[in-house]
Amino acid sequence: MLKVNDSKITSENIDSIIKVCPFNAIEKVGNTVQINAACKMCKICVKKTNGAIEFVEDEVKKVNKDEWKGLAVYCEVLCGKLHPVAKELLGEARNLADKTNQPVYALVIGSDLGAIVDDLKDAGADKIFVYDDEKLKDFLIERYTNVFEDFINKIKPSSILVASTNLGRVLAPKVAARFKTGLTADCTMLEIKENTDLVQIRPAFGGNIMARIVTPNARPQFCTVRYKIFSKLEEPYKLAEVVNMDLSKVGMESNIECIKNEEKPAAFSISDADVIVAVGRGVDKGDLPAIQKLADLLGGQVACTRPLVESGWFDAKSQIGLSGRTVKPKLIFTFGISGAVQFTAGMQNSSLIISVNTDEKAPIFNVAHVAIVGDYKEILRELISKIEEGK
Repeated sequence: MLKVNDSKITSENIDSIIKVCPFNAIEKVGNTVQINAACKMCKICVKKTNGAIEFVEDEVKKVNKDEWKGLAVYCEVLCGKLHPVAKELLGEARNLADKTNQPVYALVIGSDLGAIVDDLKDAGADKIFVYDDEKLKDFLIERYTNVFEDFINKIKPSSILVASTNLGRVLAPKVAARFKTGLTADCTMLEIKENTDLVQIRPAFGGNIMARIVTPNARPQFCTVRYKIFSKLEEPYKLAEVVNMDLSKVGMESNIECIKNEEKPAAFSISDADVIVAVGRGVDKGDLPAIQKLADLLGGQVACTRPLVESGWFDAKSQIGLSGRTVKPKLIFTFGISGAVQFTAGMQNSSLIISVNTDEKAPIFNVAHVAIVGDYKEILRELISKIEEGK
C-alpha cells in the first residue's frame, strides 16, 4: 500500500505533490492528501515526493517448506475408467521429482479401484494413496473435495498436478481455495527449483508471452495440465506401495444426488488422431477439398486454427490450441499457419511436424522438424501427386 506521511506535507509542497501523479490519483483533503482509486501503483510518487508518500509492504507469512514434500498427481477416475492423462502427469512428476530427490504420490478416489490401482503401480509413483468407497462411485464435488483435503492434511505434498479435464477444472480450484493457495490453470511446461518451488509456465496476454508463475510462500502448489501435453514414462517404474486410506473421519455429506451416469456416444476427436493436416488463415477456402484429400490419403484428420473457427469454416471441435484441443499425433502438416503461441502450445509435442509457409521467419518453424518455405498450393498439389503415385 501507499502511505501518506502527513508530517512531511506542507502548504508549500502540497500542490507539487498532487501534480506528481500522471493518473490524478493524489487528491487534496484538508491540509494533507490521500490516494484515490485511480492509483496504478506505479510508485512515481514514492520516488518524487521526498518521503511524503511511502510504499509499505505487509510482512509476508513464510511457509515452512520442510513440512511439505513430494509431488502428488490426482489420477482421475470417472465412471470406473482411469483417464489416460493420469499416466502422463505421473511421468512428468517423476521427471521433476528426480531433480529434487522428492517422492511422487498418486491419489486415486472412487469405488472398486483394484484394477485401476494395479494399472498405476508402475507408472512412476512411489506411493499410491487410495480412497475406495461405494459413496465415491460417482463424482460429487463436496465428497471429493473433503477426501482431497484429508489427503493433503495427512500427506502434505509440496506440489499437486491435476488434469485440465471437465472434472479437474471443477475439483482443483475448490481444493486450492480451502488451503488458500494459488492455482495455475492449463500449464504447458513445468520446472522445479532446488527449494521445491514449482515454476508453472503458461501463455498469457492472449498468447503473446509465456508467464512463469511461482508461489514461494504457499503450500501446496496447485496446477492443472491438459491431456497430451506431457508423456508417460517410456519404461515401467518400480512398483509403487499401495496405501489404503481411512475414510472414517472424512465428511461424506452431499447436497447433490447422482441419479444416473449416461455416457455420450463415442465421437472421434482430433486429440486421438495419429495424422493431422492443419490449416490457418494463409489458406484459401477453395483449397479445403484438396486439404481433405491429403488427410484422407494419409488416413488422418483435418484441423484448424482459431480464426477459421470464428470465420465459420470449421466446427470448434477441429480447433488446435489452448482454447481448442491439445494434440500429439505421429505426423502433423501445417499449411498457412504462422505459429502463434496459442496454437503451438497445443501441438508442439507431436512426433513429426512438417510446416509450410511463405515466410521463412514464421514462428511455426521454431517448433517444426521439417520447414518448407514456399507456396502451399504448389506443395499441396505435389504432395498429393507423390502420395498417389506411391500408393
